[in-house]
Amino acid sequence: MDDGVYVGKAGPDAALDRGWLLGHFKDPSDLRHSDAVEIKWGVHPPGDERAEWTTGEERTALLVLISGRFRLEFPHRTVTLSEQGDYVVWGKGVDHSWYAEEESVVLTVRWPSIPGYRVGSEDRR
Repeated sequence: MDDGVYVGKAGPDAALDRGWLLGHFKDPSDLRHSDAVEIKWGVHPPGDERAEWTTGEERTALLVLISGRFRLEFPHRTVTLSEQGDYVVWGKGVDHSWYAEEESVVLTVRWPSIPGYRVGSEDRR
């Protein structure tokens, strides 16, 4: 029965779509489809890193450390999140990359939800 409510578990649900729980890339009939926002549950082994820098960013993003130690690289600044609840926000036009210094779990929220950021393909999520 579709009652307009979705209940899930971040780990198993995230595994279905490269960590993303909500965004434009979900089927339009799915309650988790959104053009307004994207939410990702990221589980990263030590040494995991973004394959290439994100450039020409058109969204604002918030990344919150759940556990571990996670480094974000920006053109003129490096930010290391090391305590649960540490977070960073960056705006449109800010190039970035990341690196998991330890096994890390992070929650990322980006807005709006638009195609174009998947590494190695047309949509570089």
